[in-house]
Amino acid sequence: MRENWRIKVSVLAGASALAFSALTAVPAVADEAVEDLQEVQMPAGVKIVEGFAPAAGADAPSLEPTADALFSAAAAAKAAPGANTCLGSTAAYGATGCFQHNGDIVWAGDTKKDGMSAAVGVYTDYGRAAEVCINKLGVNTWATCDKDYRETGNVRLRVLRYDGNTGKFYQPESWSGWIPVDGKY
Repeated sequence: MRENWRIKVSVLAGASALAFSALTAVPAVADEAVEDLQEVQMPAGVKIVEGFAPAAGADAPSLEPTADALFSAAAAAKAAPGANTCLGSTAAYGATGCFQHNGDIVWAGDTKKDGMSAAVGVYTDYGRAAEVCINKLGVNTWATCDKDYRETGNVRLRVLRYDGNTGKFYQPESWSGWIPVDGKY
């Protein structure tokens, strides 16, 4: 009898700890409202690049992330990514971003009408200075920044918000994993 009581208490304690950690450790995601944005300090020397509207008829990624789309994109990337596949998709409140390996294009999508811009920072694993692609085109738009990265390298994306009036960046933010520039995982 006493052993059953200990099992029940330990199960209840474990479930409580798990629920508490899920509530306190999960960052805001793209669809959650954020009342107080926190300023983010960018590393010194980060170059800010204003993105351009994609060319007419360009195959732009969706601004609406879905579990099916993310799964199929990940499966496609591991198999053999197509020329216009957007890799490393990641999103945070008001912003989404991805990397198109064909042409080394960084996509920055703005998903919230809040007076701020979507920002996608790009970091390499070979020492190239970090750059941030800013989408100043407004809500529900994509902006692209065309870059030229070393084909044997990897890039990592950092998605957050940018206030053009103050020149400051804000979280919540989200990081992608390392993305091969050549698109071959």
